[in-house]
Amino acid sequence: MIAVVVLVIAGIAWFVHYQTVGKYMQSTDDAFVQADSVTISPKISGYVEEVLVKDNQFVKKGDPLVRIDPRDYRAQAQQAQAQIDVAKANANAIRAQIGEQQAAIQQAQAQLAKARADLSFARSEVARYEPLVATGAEPKQTLNQRRNQADQAQAAVANAAAGVEAAKRRLNTLNAQVTQAQAQGEANVAQLDEAEVNVNSTILQSSIDGRVGNKTVRVGQFVQPALRLMSIVPNTGLYVTANFKETQVALMRPGQPVTIEVDALNDIELHGKVASFSPGTGAEFSLLPPENATGNFTKIVQRIPVRIFIDASPETQKLLVPGMSVTVSVDTRSAKGDLDKIEKRQEKRAQASN
Repeated sequence: MIAVVVLVIAGIAWFVHYQTVGKYMQSTDDAFVQADSVTISPKISGYVEEVLVKDNQFVKKGDPLVRIDPRDYRAQAQQAQAQIDVAKANANAIRAQIGEQQAAIQQAQAQLAKARADLSFARSEVARYEPLVATGAEPKQTLNQRRNQADQAQAAVANAAAGVEAAKRRLNTLNAQVTQAQAQGEANVAQLDEAEVNVNSTILQSSIDGRVGNKTVRVGQFVQPALRLMSIVPNTGLYVTANFKETQVALMRPGQPVTIEVDALNDIELHGKVASFSPGTGAEFSLLPPENATGNFTKIVQRIPVRIFIDASPETQKLLVPGMSVTVSVDTRSAKGDLDKIEKRQEKRAQASN
C-alpha cells in the first residue's frame, strides 16, 4: 500500500510538473555553435610575396596577414604621378603663352589705334583739299592721292581690327587648352589615387579580432580578386543556431531563457536567450528547394532555424568553437497564454463576419 501511495503521489507530481513546466520546455539536439567568420580575399591580383600568419594564430584587428608583390602597382602609381607632372607642365607652358598673347593683343590694339589715327588724318586731308581743288588752287591729282591714302588707311584699320580679333580668339583658345590640361591633371590624380589604393591593397589586414582558420594561401601563389585565402573566426560574439521543428515554435518568443548543453564540455550547462527567428524554413533557403507541386507529396515536418545568444564569460567562450554540437531547451512559459488569445480573437472575427 505504501508503494502504491508513493507511485500515485509521484505520478501526480509528475503530471502537475508536466502541465505547469514540462510541456512548455522545447528541446532539440539539432543545434550548433556558430560565429560570423570573415573571409579574407584580395582586391587585386598578383603573386604572394609573404604570408605573415600561421594556422590557428590569434590576430587583432588591423594586423597584416598576407603581402602581395607591390612592384607593378607602385610602377603604376609612379606613372600616374609622372602624368600629373606632365599635365602641370603643359598648363604652365600654356599660361606662359597666354601672357605672350596678352602682350600681342596690346600690340594689335596699339596698331589699330595708329591705323585709326592715320585714317582720321587722311580723311581730314581729303576734306581740306576738296575745296582747294574746286577753286583751282590745287590740281585734282593731289585730291586723288589724298583719297587713295584715305582708302589705304581704311583698309589698314580693318586689317588691324582683324588682328585684334584674331589675337583675342587665340587667347580664348589658350584658356581652353589650360582648362583641358587641368582636366587631364585631375584625371591623372584619380588614376594616382586608384594606383595608391592598389598599392595599399597589396597588404591584406584582419578586419576583426579572432583566429586564423582554413588558410590555403602559400608564398609564390598567384591570387585573383575575391579568391578565398583564409578565414578569421572571432572568439567573441558566438551564438547557437538551433533547428526546431515547426511544431515547437508556436510559443517561442525573442528574449525567452534557454539552457545550453555543449557536448564537448561534458554537457556543462550554459545559459542564453532566444535572439531571433529565421524568416523561412531551412528548405526555403537550401540550394535545391523541394518542389511539392510535382509528383507524389509526402508531408515532412519542417525545421526553423532559431538564433540563440550565449550568455557566457569570455573565458568560457574561448572554449567554444564554431561547429560544436549542443542541445538546447527553451522555456516558453512566458507565452503560454498567447494561443488562447489567438483562438479567442479568431472566434470573435468569425462571429463578427457571421
